[in-house]
Amino acid sequence: MVTGVGPGWVRVDADEYRASLILTPEAIVSPWASTFEALTNADFERVRALEPAIVLLGTGARQRFPHPRVYQALIAAGIGVEVMDSGAAARTYNIIAAEGRRVAAALILP
Repeated sequence: MVTGVGPGWVRVDADEYRASLILTPEAIVSPWASTFEALTNADFERVRALEPAIVLLGTGARQRFPHPRVYQALIAAGIGVEVMDSGAAARTYNIIAAEGRRVAAALILP
């Protein structure tokens, strides 16, 4: 569970992360993508491999939309993608995870 979020960091339970990460109820993958501008298909393939039903893409301090071809692996697998700033994605993750759904938060930390 995300227990705190701020500029450039996120706390999961008692552990603080300052590098981008993928968070699921079962796993934490860090580091993940370095920056929004550097997102690649391979970054999203790592998310797809975790088999979520929905991905909350946190794009840093503000909401930005990557080109759909970058996350084509998710679309092809029928995985939903919601794009928001990283703080909102972290908070939304807690709600969806509490419902018992297969969710992944892919958070870019500026």
